Amino acid sequence: MGAIACLSPVQSVLAILIFTGLLAQQGTEALAGYGIGQRLEFLLIPIAFGIGVAAVPMVGMAMGAGQVDRARQVAWTAGGVSAFNLGLIGAVVTLAPDLWARMFTQDEVVLGFARQYLVTAGPAFAFFGLGLTLYFASQGAGQVIGPVLAGTARLVLVAGVGYVLAQNQGTADSFYMLVAVAMVAYGVLTAAAIWLTPWGPKPRVIT
Repeated sequence: MGAIACLSPVQSVLAILIFTGLLAQQGTEALAGYGIGQRLEFLLIPIAFGIGVAAVPMVGMAMGAGQVDRARQVAWTAGGVSAFNLGLIGAVVTLAPDLWARMFTQDEVVLGFARQYLVTAGPAFAFFGLGLTLYFASQGAGQVIGPVLAGTARLVLVAGVGYVLAQNQGTADSFYMLVAVAMVAYGVLTAAAIWLTPWGPKPRVIT
């Protein structure tokens, strides 16, 4: 389980590296605007991480006691708390992006791109928090394949669509929208994996 779970952070870093390389074709100002927004995203990770890590032993204890429904309730509650917290931050920077962007630059061109990114990606922060926290909670149940595959889908989406945009002179706004769509896809697919994957002991096969 640990070997599979360690793929998730690798996928996240790869998605960022690939996206940054593709976005660089838009120029330094667009890349700088993205970098300002990306700094905020990196600060969001510890919030979702902290809630998710706290959910791991709670889910694990419930599973060990045979209380599968309780384990699922813990996972969904943790995911909801994380989605609310990150969604609140996303709402703030969507409505007032300068609160964050002006901490790093006063260049109006870069500020324009930073505002554009924050307004576009901010509403998707809740889905990112939901997906990341559910990924951790799934470790307590020993069911990480689904969430890891959701991360794989996000990576493929960023790389595939990003490449198409780069080949067709996509605008910075279209690249920023890709980040938002990838976050939403990650959260929805992770939640779907948790919902559809059976938790609990596997039935014994009598031979």
